[in-house]
Amino acid sequence: MEVTAQSVESRDFPTIEHLRDELRELSGIKCRRLMVANRGEIAIRIFRTAHELGLQTVAIYSEEDRMCAHRYKADFSFEVGKGLSPVAAYLDMDGIVHVAKENNVDMIHPGYGFLAENPVFARKVEEAGIAFVGPRPETIDGLGDKTKARDLAREAQVPIVPGTPGPIASYDAAEPFIKEVGFPVIIKAAMGGGGRGMRVVWSMDDFHAAFDRAVSEARSAFGDPTVFIERFLHRPRHIEVQLLADGEGNTMHLFERDCSVQRRHQKVVEIAPAPTLDPELRDRICQDAVKFCEHINYEGAGTVEFLVDEKGNHVFIEMNPRVQVEHTVTEEITGVDIVKAQMNIAAGASLEDIHLAQDKISITGSALQCRITTEDPNNGFRPDTGTLTAYRSPGGAGVRLDGATSVGAEVSPNFDSLLVKMTCRGRNFQVAVDRALRALNEFTINGLSTNIGFLRALLSEPEFRHERINTGFIADHPRLLEAPAAADDAGKILNYLASVTVNQPNGPRPTNIRPSKKLPENTYGDLPRGSRDDLLELGPAKWAEKLRNQTALGVTETTFRDAHQSLLATRVRTNTLVAAAKHVGHLTPQLTSVEAWGGATFDVGMRFLHESPWMRLDEIREAMPNVNIQMLLRGRNTVGYTPYPDSVTKAFVQEAATSGIDIFRIFDALNDVSQMRPAIDAVLETNTTVAEVAMAYSGNLLDPNEDLYTLDYYLNLAEEIVEAGAHVLAIKDMAGLMRPAAAAKLVGALRERFDLPIHVHTHDTAGGQLATYLAAANAGADVVDVASAPLAGTTSQPSMSALVAAFANTERDTGIDLQSVFDMEPYWEAVRQVYAPFESGIPGPTGRVYKHEIPGGQLSNLRTQAKALGLEDRFELIEDYYAGVNEILGRPTKVTPSSKVVGDLALQLVGQGVSPEEFAENPRKYDIPESVIGFLQGELGTPPGGWPLLREKALENRSEVDHTVQVPDELAGDLASEDHATRRAALDQLLFPKQYAEYQEHLRTYGITDQLGDKAFFYGLEEGEETMIWYGEIDENRPPLVVSLDAVSEPDEKGMRQVILTVNGQVRPITVRDESAESSVAEVEKADSSNPGHVAAPFAGAVTVTVKEGDEVKAGDPVATIEAMKMEAAISATKDGKVERVAFTQPTKVEGGDLVVVIA
Repeated sequence: MEVTAQSVESRDFPTIEHLRDELRELSGIKCRRLMVANRGEIAIRIFRTAHELGLQTVAIYSEEDRMCAHRYKADFSFEVGKGLSPVAAYLDMDGIVHVAKENNVDMIHPGYGFLAENPVFARKVEEAGIAFVGPRPETIDGLGDKTKARDLAREAQVPIVPGTPGPIASYDAAEPFIKEVGFPVIIKAAMGGGGRGMRVVWSMDDFHAAFDRAVSEARSAFGDPTVFIERFLHRPRHIEVQLLADGEGNTMHLFERDCSVQRRHQKVVEIAPAPTLDPELRDRICQDAVKFCEHINYEGAGTVEFLVDEKGNHVFIEMNPRVQVEHTVTEEITGVDIVKAQMNIAAGASLEDIHLAQDKISITGSALQCRITTEDPNNGFRPDTGTLTAYRSPGGAGVRLDGATSVGAEVSPNFDSLLVKMTCRGRNFQVAVDRALRALNEFTINGLSTNIGFLRALLSEPEFRHERINTGFIADHPRLLEAPAAADDAGKILNYLASVTVNQPNGPRPTNIRPSKKLPENTYGDLPRGSRDDLLELGPAKWAEKLRNQTALGVTETTFRDAHQSLLATRVRTNTLVAAAKHVGHLTPQLTSVEAWGGATFDVGMRFLHESPWMRLDEIREAMPNVNIQMLLRGRNTVGYTPYPDSVTKAFVQEAATSGIDIFRIFDALNDVSQMRPAIDAVLETNTTVAEVAMAYSGNLLDPNEDLYTLDYYLNLAEEIVEAGAHVLAIKDMAGLMRPAAAAKLVGALRERFDLPIHVHTHDTAGGQLATYLAAANAGADVVDVASAPLAGTTSQPSMSALVAAFANTERDTGIDLQSVFDMEPYWEAVRQVYAPFESGIPGPTGRVYKHEIPGGQLSNLRTQAKALGLEDRFELIEDYYAGVNEILGRPTKVTPSSKVVGDLALQLVGQGVSPEEFAENPRKYDIPESVIGFLQGELGTPPGGWPLLREKALENRSEVDHTVQVPDELAGDLASEDHATRRAALDQLLFPKQYAEYQEHLRTYGITDQLGDKAFFYGLEEGEETMIWYGEIDENRPPLVVSLDAVSEPDEKGMRQVILTVNGQVRPITVRDESAESSVAEVEKADSSNPGHVAAPFAGAVTVTVKEGDEVKAGDPVATIEAMKMEAAISATKDGKVERVAFTQPTKVEGGDLVVVIA
């Protein structure tokens, strides 16, 4: 028959109510509307079954729970407990019953926890004419009191563990029992369950404190402080039996569950059936459970719990008159819906009516349940609180999830830390475990700590999979607590992007240009032979000899280090450099070298770019295997700013050489060859790398009045360098002071006296250094330094294209193809646009350099420092003072770190309004920067012109400090390690301890950000733009995240903004502090972790201080209690002393780390 639109429209479809009536008729249940007097996961679990039975569902919620999923999973929902605390709202019996009556509820299911085992509530429900899903009130009353339950078990001839005959109200009342059975004992809340109100005590010394904690926790969790005491069985198995009983006296079991894997008496993993349990013992335990239920005329679903010792003896401990958290594992192996059976029995059905009988039930396969919680195993299982920023769950065959959470859900300290229960089944226990491990790996939960990493380690433990497990399993395997947390690398990288997007630390994005689109087309053939191939073939000495004898002018490209250090504050990231390096090896293999490492690479790389400098070297080496990589090495300072022992220098050179450095340009800030000697020797020791030793150029050797930096000075210095074993002699003109005629004179004299190749380095600060290179080359210089044109000029090096063009078709033609040089210029031009916020602020050449002699890189940095100090508009005065300070300090050569000495004092004097001459007259009258004190004490060596006159005055009454870094014993062995990672980590910690710590903190907080694009890394995301976010280690090849920014909220009263992202098609909210927004909420005082007298809250929760100012306490004494996630713990004194201050005088909600008490 043809279906037309009209026929479809006219057809009558059943309504939801009609379908429900049919379901209810099929199930035979007499009720119509069910309320769940609970929240979260168990409420939703019950709603699902109720819907299958055709029932309407009613949820209740506290004001704080108004966003909880169970509220909108029901047909109706009503707030209860207005004005009460979040937990107390769910304990408001009269209020809950009133809501039920007002809304025609004819059945109430209590779930578990809260009022589930409260006989008063059950009685109130029945008195209201509403069916209670559970046993009769008198049964709950008898079982809820654990001491009465023990008596009932004894009557039923079920074995029990020795315990007090009744409740214990005081220390004294407990003593007779303790004397009789001895320790250990366990204190239990008489009305409790779930591990709360329970403490194991091993000696009388601990008894009083444990008793108080158990009583307090019982009162808080169950509204009843009553406790009793039992003999504690060490390392037993915890076996429980699931039972169903109807109102006609019929009882059956659904076999047992093994709940032995526990922490603080709370179950972590539950298994059905119990692995390795002897079948005969299983039968005895199940029969005793049935016997107990029959004895007490139990009705409904319940669980009888036993402990089983190593000899196979079982003893009754309690019966829970409710559905258990772990009921799901039993459902998976029996096929019985326990909640449905509960509800049918409560409605008057018999077991026969619902087709259940003992002989019809059998075990199929195995199942285990893992409780996914926000507890942090690395922090003592402290519950974490906050917002779930991502939630993706597993699925597939044999995986069941019961939860009530989603992205954006708030996890409060007021309720249980459970996020979701994961139940996995298989044809046997091993298959179920394998499936659970697979499912755990599929979880993605961000925004909060979880126990997933711990659960993975637990399930992977061979003893767990193959041997008898007991309640001490976790305690016996402490390494489980060291398991790495479930990876949240995606969450970390998104937090970084959100923070940068909100706070704009580098200002707004300056351009949308994509530099990668400006790279030449990669259609190269085989990699051509390059300068590194020659070095590897000839060795360093022969390679240097060939360089000396060649006619072509050698060229070193500095674009990869010194150029961007001088112009862009060393901010260019590794991925930007590597993208270019892949082309350089093909386009300009004739380069003598590429300077790509050393100098400020370490400092800036770790502190500002949040990347490993070693990773930069590895990647550039891989991208450009045929051209020599050159680095700048600061003599004994290596790449740092203070002297290091020879062992550090040697280890550094070895690591750098084996990682890819071919040429070490070694220098000393004061031209002291003795300070360079350890580095020279270390390089020579490698037998594979080139020792290029540089002399720093200063002054003007053409000036007839020059009495310090004369030709003889440089020739004598060169002789020392040659005698030290250098392969190449370099002239390092850091300020661009060397005029063409001076270059011709110096290079000519060096060429005449020494056989080493000569390498000239300068900065084009005044704009005329190409002429200097022409003069140097004509005098015999073998190599000069240049940069790609867009990153050339001013404080950088002269232009590479200008130099190559200048020597093209001449005797000293560089051999480099000019078009190949041009081909890279659009890329660097685009890169400079992206990095615009880091520009040096020097718009063009400045001839003032001939006066102040500020090195190129420092001239850029000084502008940044002046701006930060509010001295930007007085920069010309800073330049003048720099020249004046240079004079009063004896005109030292100015290279890092000696240039920093001069710059620091110049900035200080401008800020103080003191001239260099005034300072020189009486230096002790003024504050002196630490770098200047160190210089005057000889930390950098002896200046070429000797010590300045002010030295004695400045150092008067100052004790000399040796700033040489000493190698701690724990790192000494690491320096000698052959393992790259070990040696690198040791070097990083020694050279830049603060920066290394900051880098490690960045990795901990945000993960590896190396693969982020430059625009995303520096400027964040832009609305409406879809961005591919690559993250993690490069060789992991993780699939990228597809991220777009949807919205950024206004800051709230705490200065927090909501950043809404779409990540791989899913909405992802992230909360970020706006550093520029002022909080209108008073900041809570945080404890100072370095102050032993500050006592901090260990985690978020409600704190009640139990001491007052003036109290004497000893370390370990309780000073407060904290309650969170239904768990109560003591907060202990951190030291002996007197309570000096109490942070708050009434119960207060706090966050982890908040100050609680100060002990003097």
